[in-house]
Amino acid sequence: MRICLLTPDPHHPLLAATTALLTPHHEVTWLDPTGLEDFPDPSDLSDVYLLKTRTPRALALARHLEEHGAPVLNSAAATELCQDRTAMADVARRDGLPFVATRTEPSLAPLVAAGEPAAPVVVKSRHSRRHDLVARVDDAAGLRELAARWPDEPVVVQPFTPNDGWDHKLWVVADQVFAALRRSELADAVPGSRTRALAPGELPAGWAELAWRVGEVFALDVYGVDLLDAGGTPVIVDINAFPGIRGQHGAPEALAALALRTATGSRRPRVPAVP
Repeated sequence: MRICLLTPDPHHPLLAATTALLTPHHEVTWLDPTGLEDFPDPSDLSDVYLLKTRTPRALALARHLEEHGAPVLNSAAATELCQDRTAMADVARRDGLPFVATRTEPSLAPLVAAGEPAAPVVVKSRHSRRHDLVARVDDAAGLRELAARWPDEPVVVQPFTPNDGWDHKLWVVADQVFAALRRSELADAVPGSRTRALAPGELPAGWAELAWRVGEVFALDVYGVDLLDAGGTPVIVDINAFPGIRGQHGAPEALAALALRTATGSRRPRVPAVP
């Protein structure tokens, strides 16, 4: 089988470990969509492509590959959906997922003019990308300071969910769930490791099933779900297409197996339903 990684960093730990598992019997190559001038010849495509980058050029390449019959994990449409936090929240809440309440603003200026917030909120860039805006704002003064640094940024605003300062990170590869506790970037730092792996049995009842439901709703095959424990009730605060899944025992094996099942046609990438 021919497996191609769409990424600027084929040495990422997850991809490197997956490549090492595959290369004894299969051909693994990689393309960096960022500097790619011409798309691959449709007559000479790989058996499966792993989309581990989410730039506009990468999405265009993924669509080109899909149009010529090549399977891409995750699909371009599913990946793009997870880049827009407004669309993400709308889809999640429409389908009954416990996603945090989310409203969208063209910038922080309307909130400043209204003298918000009256209670702590979380402000995020509407469009998810590297080094985007994610911040807790407790009062109007904090919002003014943030608006001065991000004057033209389209944002989503979410009520701050009281929690213990730890995010539950759930990652799914096909049907296999991996999990960890990670110190929230919005919480005070604590001594020691910021991340602790969780065995499946350590997750609260129903949380793995919730992660699988996210994959069904968003048509994702490799993805991450960020959950907060709000007094025993899970609240989804973010969904990521093809996250890093670092340090999770068995994740490279699961990804290699998924790639081969997709390459042989025994599993097809999920595709979002047309609204």
